[in-house]
Amino acid sequence: MTTYTLHLPRDARPGDPSALDESELVKDAFSWGAFFFTFLWFFFHRLWLAGFAVLILVFAFGGILAVLDVHPLAGTVAQLLLQSLIGLEANSLRRWTLARHGRPAVDAVAGADQDEAEAKAFARWLEARPPSLPRNPAPSGVLPIPRRSEPVIGLFPDAERPR
Repeated sequence: MTTYTLHLPRDARPGDPSALDESELVKDAFSWGAFFFTFLWFFFHRLWLAGFAVLILVFAFGGILAVLDVHPLAGTVAQLLLQSLIGLEANSLRRWTLARHGRPAVDAVAGADQDEAEAKAFARWLEARPPSLPRNPAPSGVLPIPRRSEPVIGLFPDAERPR
């Protein structure tokens, strides 16, 4: 089972089916596409900032290896390790970019494949209802905070004294 995160616009309301038109499901696993195609994978997913950063990183890393006159076998191993790191972090960078653009992760689901995870995420989103407000809200518009009846444990045991 693989975990996926559901990203929706920030102003989406739970249970709203029209918000699912702009949804994006991001896999939380190693990205083989990013491993093999590095910066091209980022450009394909329209992650321009991360794509240019990876492009600069890959060329700078190759240049450093050439300047240091590293043995070709060691250079190949180092490049594979760099590509492995890119493959591990690619989907995290994708989630970061989506959140930065106002589409935070609103749910996480597990599924055998993307279709199953998408069906689960959409079903959960459509079943969710916005929280209802209390019938008698406080006059100032602030919800009342219930008082604890048990004593406070910690550094300040007398935090709430009865009045």
